Order: sequence, then C-alpha cells, then structure tokens
Amino acid sequence: MPNGTLAAYLDFAPREESFRDVALAGLTRHRKAIPCRFLYDAPGSALFERICELPEYYVTRAETALLAERAGEIAARIGPRARLIEFGSGASTKVRLLLEALDKPSSYVPIDISGGMLHPAASAIAADFPALEVIAVCADYMDPSRLPTLVAATRDRRVGFFPGSTIGNLTPDEAVRFLRGCRTLLGPGGAMIVGADLKKDPRALHAAYNDAAGVTAQFTLNLLARMNRELSADFNLKRFAHEAVYNEGAGRVEIYIRSLMDQLVTISGRRVAFVADERMHIEYSYKFTIDEFRRLAARAGFKPLDCWTDSEDRFSVHYLVA
Repeated sequence: MPNGTLAAYLDFAPREESFRDVALAGLTRHRKAIPCRFLYDAPGSALFERICELPEYYVTRAETALLAERAGEIAARIGPRARLIEFGSGASTKVRLLLEALDKPSSYVPIDISGGMLHPAASAIAADFPALEVIAVCADYMDPSRLPTLVAATRDRRVGFFPGSTIGNLTPDEAVRFLRGCRTLLGPGGAMIVGADLKKDPRALHAAYNDAAGVTAQFTLNLLARMNRELSADFNLKRFAHEAVYNEGAGRVEIYIRSLMDQLVTISGRRVAFVADERMHIEYSYKFTIDEFRRLAARAGFKPLDCWTDSEDRFSVHYLVA
C-alpha cells in the first residue's frame, strides 16, 4: 500500500552510450551532427534552467500556466482511478498540477533515462502524495515497446503525459512512431496528454532561441566545452558560434554550431577539420498548427479530442484517445 515512499524503482536503463563514440561518429560525417541529448550534462542542465527563466523563452511559462488553468478540465476528461504515465519525467514538476486535480489517481509512473534525476523526483512525489502508488522506471522512454510490462499492468485506465514540447524534437515520422508505441502501451481506452509548441511570428521564435543575454548560446556551445572536459578536445569556443534559425517551410527551428573559420580540432587524438561557415547540427524544434498536430496524432492511431491553448495562443496541450 502507498505510504509516502516509492512502491517500486525499476532500473531498465540501456547501456550508457559512449559520448566519445557518438561524438566522433557525428563529427566525421559529411554533414556533422551530434544528438541534442548530449547537451544535458550538469553545466548544460543548469544553463537550460536559466533559459526557462528568460523573458524571450515563453515555452515553459506558457505551458505551466496553461496546465494550471486547465488542470481541472483535463482531470475531468481523465476521470477517477487512472494510472498516469509520464514519458521523460525529469524533475516531475508540471505533473504535480495534474496530480493535484485528479480524482483519486491510482498510480503515477514516471519514466526517465536519467536515474540520478528520476529517483529523487519520484521520491518527492511519493512523499507529497502519500495515497498515491509511485512506480519509478529508469528506461529509454522513446521506445515504449521495450518498457517493462509493469508499466501497463493495471486494470485502471492508463493515461500518458508528454509535456514540454519534446514531441517537437522528433521528426514527424519519429513522432508518429513514438505515439504509436504509446498507443499500444496505453491500450484500448487509454489517453495521451501532449504539449506542442505552436507556429507563431518568426521574430518571436528567433528571439526565443537567440536570447539577448546569450544564455542559449552558452548552452549550445557548452557541448564543445563538454568535449574539451571529457574527450581531451581542444575546441576554442571563440572560433564557433551558436546559430538558431527558423525554417518556415519545414516548420521548425534548426539549431547549429557554426565554425567561424577554417580550423582543425583534436578530439580524443583524432583530428577533425572544419571549414569556415560549416555547421554542426544539434537540434530540431518543430512547431505546429493545431490541425497539423491533430493530423500527426491521427496518423499514430489516436483520436484528437480536446485542445487547450494559452491566452496568447503560443502553446497547446492536446488530449488524445486511443
């Protein structure tokens, strides 16, 4: 029975990727690229927390305010005795707004690949909601088909929660595959709550990813500093620049690190050449219209029901049923 402590902590974390192997593979490709997940070491995570507080970066504030305002309506849609499954739970901050509004939720299953963040966050939820069964799962949430069977082992209705516009970091085909996996895990009658950033004035998007204080640039360039710290690299950060551009045709913000000159860099004993203005791809952040996201969800086998937006129509939260 729940007693203010974790009911279970399941460690299904995949073998840790070698940052060295991924970095060298990405930097020796014809089009250089390093996955955005490597931005989030300890200094990078601290910088991202600062980004969330910047006046230009509306995403976190807009979604949090929207969830606070609409939590009662979302909870009414979900109904009583639900199991809430959060994909990429992180610090489990926004989910508290739903847990406080839900009618006797039976359990909460936070899933995150970082055990160092997952365990204390899930333990705090268990302490603050002592009647709630909390089952923490350390695993790669992007592949729902490989999650342990305990995640779905309940007679209660299963509802997925995927906030933060993380869906926008996936290409449309990747997003459909992920949502299909979620639909299978949630089962018939299951539901999904997804945060999705909306298309808006390109100037607002440019400002959000190129803030005046330069914190986002520090965050991106920290990837080079991380390679210096961990991979014996010799990047001179002054010879590179953060570059974030909105590709209106593709509907996405594209984030790169651009070389300011022809140069050679050593990484773990390997020499890597950069030419002036060559770009290393770091991240996509897709933006949607409401209809575009509804169509994407339908491709994955969900029926879109409700959509809530903030007061300035910057961000959306979607309620989908399997």
